[in-house]
Amino acid sequence: MLYVLETRLLLPMVYRNLEKDATLMAEITRNQPVFWQYGEAAQALVDGVSPYLSGSLSILTTNGNLLATSRAPAGDLSGEVVELPDMKAVRQGQTIQLKRGTLAEVFAPVYDLNNRMIGVVRMTTQVVTVTDEVYQLRYILGGVLLLGVLAGVGFGSYLAISINKPIQRVSRSIRELANGNWQTHLEVEGPEELQALSQEVNLLVDRLQNLEKTRQQLLSNLVHELGRPLGALHSASQALLKGADKDAELAKDLLTGMDSEIGRLQMLLNDLAGLHDQTLGRMDLKRKPVEIADWLATVLSPWRAEADTKGVRWQVSVPTDLPAVEMDPDRMAQAVGNLLSNAIKFTPAGGAIRVETSVNSGWLEIGVADSGPGIAAEEQEKIFQPFYHGAQNRRVVEGMGLGLSIARDIVQAHGGEIKLTSAPGQGSCFMLRIPIQSA
Repeated sequence: MLYVLETRLLLPMVYRNLEKDATLMAEITRNQPVFWQYGEAAQALVDGVSPYLSGSLSILTTNGNLLATSRAPAGDLSGEVVELPDMKAVRQGQTIQLKRGTLAEVFAPVYDLNNRMIGVVRMTTQVVTVTDEVYQLRYILGGVLLLGVLAGVGFGSYLAISINKPIQRVSRSIRELANGNWQTHLEVEGPEELQALSQEVNLLVDRLQNLEKTRQQLLSNLVHELGRPLGALHSASQALLKGADKDAELAKDLLTGMDSEIGRLQMLLNDLAGLHDQTLGRMDLKRKPVEIADWLATVLSPWRAEADTKGVRWQVSVPTDLPAVEMDPDRMAQAVGNLLSNAIKFTPAGGAIRVETSVNSGWLEIGVADSGPGIAAEEQEKIFQPFYHGAQNRRVVEGMGLGLSIARDIVQAHGGEIKLTSAPGQGSCFMLRIPIQSA
């Protein structure tokens, strides 16, 4: 490519300029014999026109003797001879082009008016091609290339070392995670990609730590929650075995208490089943058309009895013209029951619980309001987390802490939501909302 550029474009351009200047000087001097007879006149001419020419100008005799030149130092030029090409067939206005090494030459014969050759005009210039420049700079280019290779090797080694260390740390951390050590966090450093990887590993560590904490809390809660009813059942059964069954009134009380404790165990089993669904990340619903008024009357009945037993006022507002809704009645009864159980648990004797049901813009709304201690704003989202126990004298301070979490999962599985409105000392209102789907 470089060769074609030089031979087809650059050199022809140089020779055209030299040829033009040589032809011009030949025309100027052909009618001026003084320039060919006196070297001083020829040198004066050369000195005068040289700044305007594209190369070095020389005035030569027909034998090649040098009369004047723009390249020669001041002094006597006699005796200096330039080797001329064969000029016999070259006429006025024509030129001969030569290239000797890096020197480009153009010779133009000068004929007088009698068509007799009286001298030769020579134009020269140094032509340094790109190839010559590369050849002359080969050592410099070689050195630059060598430095580039060394710099590349050094930089590559630095990158390899700097990237390898964080990768090894991540690998060690993952191995430790696999071996059960979930305590170590990675330092977030290195390139952006490794920082992102380290952050993801740290998130995994946090998640595993939370899961382990949850597992330990679950075991602790299970021991506590199973211990109470089982202890009560054991005490009642021992009393009956020791003759308490002979007292009909005492036996009835014991059996009633045992039935209550079995009911608590059943609720605990339901909570664990809900936790199992949460762990699997799915919830199977058995939807069917449900008449809300009849269904809700059945759901509320046992909870009203429990509220009466505790001395809590019970208020219900359920319109009779509620539409049928496609839902899982057992799952939704569990969700409503968890809200009611929570309300009864934290409403003191003499307080009130109100259940209201309505239809609003295509949504079925079931509200459970109580006059309990209320819930602080910073706890209102946390109480829906599994195993969360609120502040003392607030909500969810006993039990496994699964009821509200399971209730929200059930409602969300139906495409709905649970909204909470509460403030400390002003009671709480849980609003269960699910979309109405025509039966």
